[in-house]
Amino acid sequence: MKKIRIYFLALIAVLFAACGGNSFKVTGHIEGANDSTQMVLEVANNGLWLIADSVTPDENGKFAVSLPAPAHAEIYRLRYMDKAICFPIDSIDNIAIKSNMETFATGYSLSGSTHAEDMMKVDKKAMYMHGASEEDMKAWKRELSEQILMEPSSIVAYYIINKYIGDEPLFNPYNKEDMKIIGAVANAYNTFKSSDPRTDYLVALAMNSRKLHEVNVKQDTVVVDEVPLIDIELQDNNGAVQKLSDVAAQGKVVLVNFTVYSDELSPAFNKILADEYGKYKSRGLEIYQIAYDTDEFQWRQAAKNLPWITVYDENGVNSKYLALYNVGGFPALFVLNRKGELVERVIDIEKLSSTLAKYM
Repeated sequence: MKKIRIYFLALIAVLFAACGGNSFKVTGHIEGANDSTQMVLEVANNGLWLIADSVTPDENGKFAVSLPAPAHAEIYRLRYMDKAICFPIDSIDNIAIKSNMETFATGYSLSGSTHAEDMMKVDKKAMYMHGASEEDMKAWKRELSEQILMEPSSIVAYYIINKYIGDEPLFNPYNKEDMKIIGAVANAYNTFKSSDPRTDYLVALAMNSRKLHEVNVKQDTVVVDEVPLIDIELQDNNGAVQKLSDVAAQGKVVLVNFTVYSDELSPAFNKILADEYGKYKSRGLEIYQIAYDTDEFQWRQAAKNLPWITVYDENGVNSKYLALYNVGGFPALFVLNRKGELVERVIDIEKLSSTLAKYM
């Protein structure tokens, strides 16, 4: 069976706060591409990828894109189908990309800024760390930690602490040692970049994780691997307030899902949830689904036909719940056991059924 991985992309143009009319430029040469090759330039926004511009190379695979400079450093990516090359843009950077169609997102090179080259090195190293030994992973994280602490307020530091290797976060906010590095980045952003839109997210993440560690640590010894419930309180499609803690108090296994109903892949994703709900509902499964659609009416129309709890977060990508749960993309899935403890994050949708079975 082909592995199913669903990533929601927001198919809307993004408007930038330009810095004095300045602009940045991205040029590239993609061998094997031509004027019928369709690519897009996207910018990260609190877990969503927003389309900034379309990219069509000439007959020789060359292209150039110029856009208004962002008010704050941002992470962009050049995407061709499901392959992407990530790089940062800080004001008026000029980034050059070289690659080819066969090894688009693996055999590429970036030039034009030190941060872009640093991000490229991180991503290329990450390709070789899948299945790496625990010792090798620790050694690499020590190197990355030193790099982060040299410039904790950089966009690269932010990128690293939010990166995943396969299904696991590179720096886990529920790991005490990792949290020190995440906390250093949060503190640096709060001190030097208080107006950066990422700062509130980082501070909330650091504060919440610190509280979790205080609960789980007794006499310097970790008591449990599970973490307490992070409560959510929002209105459902009938206007009733639904508290996640109330649902968890019923002794059920709860699947918490952060999602976007308006995405074209949402029906297929909800069909997967419906299959699991039908299989395990009688054994005590509940689904608590939080929607982040920009159109509330559209959400209500879709939600009224679903058999599980559906709530709406009007704060969108600025929601505190996204920060508290460290949600970096949609859909995001978390499992609460019958004690109401947050026990697992499901990254691979193909493993959802086997993951739920462990707690039923």
